Amino acid sequence: MTKAVTSEDQLAAAWRDLSIRYNKVLCSLDRELQAKHGLSSSEFEVLELLAEADDHQARMSELASRVHLSQSALSRVVGRLEKDGLVVRTMCSSDRRSVFATLTASGEQRYAQARPTQRETLASLTDGCPQLLREG
Repeated sequence: MTKAVTSEDQLAAAWRDLSIRYNKVLCSLDRELQAKHGLSSSEFEVLELLAEADDHQARMSELASRVHLSQSALSRVVGRLEKDGLVVRTMCSSDRRSVFATLTASGEQRYAQARPTQRETLASLTDGCPQLLREG
């Protein structure tokens, strides 16, 4: 006798599939970015968000809302980037509770060098089809 598959079972199976694909992509990104550019995928993500931001700067709270990291994990990532001279942190002059992260020229250069690697890795894992990252 076979067990009936419920919609909840299908949802759980779809979640498992998505989780497996996500982790496969993340591990590949980490491996390639670290080997070629000395960056983790989280560090790359922060550099990319800053590269795309106005004046290459963003409040830490804004970055936290846009990355897959907790506030404390983001702070550690930005700390590593800052130690490597890729990002600087400054206090907001109008609100001392706010801290800005700003991409440095070195950070912009490292991001520009790493971007093709990240894009190529994504393309190789999805056969150039972004829908494969979204479909179950």
